[in-house]
Amino acid sequence: MLDDILDYVEHIREQPVWQPMPQDVRARFRGELPDAPSELSAVYREFLRDVLPYSNGNVHPGFLGWVHGGGNPVGILAEMLAAGLNANLGGRDHAPIEVERQIVHWMRELFGFPTTASGLFVTGTSMANLISVLVARDAALGFETRRTGLSAGKKLLTGYTSVAAHGSLRKAFDCAGLGSDALRLVQVNARQQMNLAALKRMIESDRRGGFTPFFVAGTAGTVDVGAIDDLDGLAAIAQDERLWMHVDGACGALGILAPEIAPRLAGIEAADSLAFDFHKWGQVPYDAGFVLVRDGELHRKTFASPAAYLDRETRGLAAGSSWPCDFGPDLSRGFRALKTWFTLKVHGLHALGESIARTCELARYLEKRVTECAELELLAPVQLNIVCFRFRCPDADRTNARIIVELQESGIAAPSTTRINGEVAIRAAITNHRTRRTDIDALLDATLALGREIAPAEQELEETVFHE
Repeated sequence: MLDDILDYVEHIREQPVWQPMPQDVRARFRGELPDAPSELSAVYREFLRDVLPYSNGNVHPGFLGWVHGGGNPVGILAEMLAAGLNANLGGRDHAPIEVERQIVHWMRELFGFPTTASGLFVTGTSMANLISVLVARDAALGFETRRTGLSAGKKLLTGYTSVAAHGSLRKAFDCAGLGSDALRLVQVNARQQMNLAALKRMIESDRRGGFTPFFVAGTAGTVDVGAIDDLDGLAAIAQDERLWMHVDGACGALGILAPEIAPRLAGIEAADSLAFDFHKWGQVPYDAGFVLVRDGELHRKTFASPAAYLDRETRGLAAGSSWPCDFGPDLSRGFRALKTWFTLKVHGLHALGESIARTCELARYLEKRVTECAELELLAPVQLNIVCFRFRCPDADRTNARIIVELQESGIAAPSTTRINGEVAIRAAITNHRTRRTDIDALLDATLALGREIAPAEQELEETVFHE
């Protein structure tokens, strides 16, 4: 099984990026709960037949959708070791906890956070954003809120982020009991960065209206186009207005490893909390999200929950307090840190930084090819590793939506879709370390061929319907 999966990764270019699952295969996943045992070899044959060929496809260098990382073989091996250890990283005194603590220490150093900062592995930035909102909420309202609930307080809290920010921030406000409407969405400039003047006006307006602004979230790599907010400017406003400054760095925070990108992240070191994913640009297999909180004591007070079965000792297996369960909602936690630890130690930060820089170089190459082709149109400035473009034609939205589906089903490339200024865009997010110029060329060649085929057919259909 291990040999096969490593061979699969090594020869991934010989496979389609993605292929639809046939109905007869899908039907096999509707079978009854197994009562009798089966041979491992038989179940493995089912996996090879029904699962492996129909995966998401993000290991493939032609996968260009949704900012998915490609993983790496070292991470595969580390995940096997972690499963063998079967360690619960909720707490107690054992080596896997020290592995996670070492990565916390490394991330403090990397992002310029103080030694008192806390960190935690989570599923992804969505959970990291929620944890950050909860810490900021309790710091603003007082930690008695954990007992009394939000209804006992008199403050009407409001937070701020840009209209280009990830939807998980709105969900975090919802889950935190503040309501998604309490997160104000600030307009952006032409580069999709938060408009800081508009932010200040919104804060002032809310204060006059009796609200209590408490939180602002900048983005390091917006999900649509990869824009980085002015984090230095945002930090100054947060300090002046006494706001908790959070940075959603899911897509771009690890750009700090690339010398040409790191200066654009200036101000990230001033954040009160930072969320990012090792499973994107860090190439760690899913899932490996991470949260850093500047004030580790505030973080602990938000989640620590004494219980007799979690009593701490100075010796024995129950030593080593504080435990990871004191910094998040989970008591049962897997050993996510190991695959990250192996990846960082085996490859080193320099190689990861070079990989990140290459994806941005490929984005600029794609941008150049788009701008040089009269049949294609660039829809947003290329700032990191994301390129939004489309095929030019009369009914561009419908045609490009079809192009994207046809690309995916062809197995040649798998971009995703978004809307830029209301227009459907083919969105190529170049995150995989395996992607090369030939993969970019294959995407564009197939896009042009499909556009030339689909656009006339769509136009003919529209004219036929109009005349009828």
